[in-house]
Amino acid sequence: MALPVVAVVGRPNVGKSTLFNKLVGQRISIVEDTPGVTRDRIYSKCEWRNREFMLVDTGGIEPNSEDVILKQMRRQALLAIEKADVIVFLTDLKSGVTASDYDVAAMLQKSGKPVVLCVNKCDSIGEPPPEFYEFYNLGLGDPVAVSAAHGHGSGDMLDEVFKYFPEEEEEEYSEEYIKVAVIGKPNVGKSSLINRISGEERAIVSDIAGTTRDATDTVIENEDGKYVFIDTAGIRKKSKILEKIEHYSVLRAYMAVDRSDVCVIVIDAEVGFTEQDSKVAGYAHEQGKGCIVAVNKWDAIEKDSNTMDEFTKKLKEDFSFMSYVPFVFISAKTGLRIDKLFKMINEVNAQNSMRISTGTLNDVLAYATTRVQPPSDKGRRLKIYYMTQPSTKPPTFVIFVNRAELFHFSYQRYIENQIRQTFGLEGTPVRFVIRERDRNDD
Repeated sequence: MALPVVAVVGRPNVGKSTLFNKLVGQRISIVEDTPGVTRDRIYSKCEWRNREFMLVDTGGIEPNSEDVILKQMRRQALLAIEKADVIVFLTDLKSGVTASDYDVAAMLQKSGKPVVLCVNKCDSIGEPPPEFYEFYNLGLGDPVAVSAAHGHGSGDMLDEVFKYFPEEEEEEYSEEYIKVAVIGKPNVGKSSLINRISGEERAIVSDIAGTTRDATDTVIENEDGKYVFIDTAGIRKKSKILEKIEHYSVLRAYMAVDRSDVCVIVIDAEVGFTEQDSKVAGYAHEQGKGCIVAVNKWDAIEKDSNTMDEFTKKLKEDFSFMSYVPFVFISAKTGLRIDKLFKMINEVNAQNSMRISTGTLNDVLAYATTRVQPPSDKGRRLKIYYMTQPSTKPPTFVIFVNRAELFHFSYQRYIENQIRQTFGLEGTPVRFVIRERDRNDD
């Protein structure tokens, strides 16, 4: 099910990034009292009234500026407006209604999207000051008084935003289908891969518009199983307008990742690993999804007997933050190793869903702690009592100890490696939750 998208827009220096950070609960956007600091859109999940949504922070809109950077920021903001379900239009009480505010308001009215008008810097609790009522002149209905710095009024604002969320939809696919997000930056061959898969198998049940806008769900059944491939390609269709449309592909990839069981991260063999690949892959890792890196256009690479080994070594360095991820070298053009990709998807999905009994886990834990003693500090030694697995997707382990601060990251990594060596868990992150049971038992 796709998350609603909420875009925060407005002219520069009205507090959009401050509001964004307040809503997501952490300092993600750079906040500086200089117009133009947030040049690209930034995305984060939020939750209100038990409903998750994707919040998009945009650069300030200067409707008539010819400055190159401001023009680019305007394009980015317009793209966010186009793809949003609800728009939060942030204005500034202290500067009043400006000509740019009127221009932005007109732009938003033309978009036809629901708009929640907010007046920022209403820092005093109680009745808003007289200047607040000037913002009715923008013609966008009742404004909401907020203080991005202090959080005042954010609940009222989110209540208004919530009213415009689309109805929650039931997932249309049963659990027997593995949902596969095909993600990666533009022009790496995502659509070509989907076309190759669907054309080769000739077993498409349907090509339907997915719940994620601008994506297509391709349903395939073959001898390996049942799959829903979520294609996030096709984002170049407005490239003549938007030089930096790649940034929108990150948001679309995020939305596809949220719906998926397994993420196939497609990389162009001729280009190699890029910063955008790390962003998309990092998000899949954070969301606990099973992951595979598919190196496409392998047919175009001049090879000798060491080429694949050298390329794999380099990829392992690039993906050091996802040391568990497997690699497959494919060609969407020729069909090279497409059959292997299906088998890897099945294996990674099974690993991401693996459940291990408490008894078996603690046998591994006893072996690991005997082999390498738990760390100690100032005469106090870490004691690990037992471990259990409460959930899957990803496999999550709760470990009960005497003192959590003694359970250093390096020893957690050692325990993780022991679990992986015993059970595999290839292609999936694992999570540890450390719980103290008895601090007095030293």
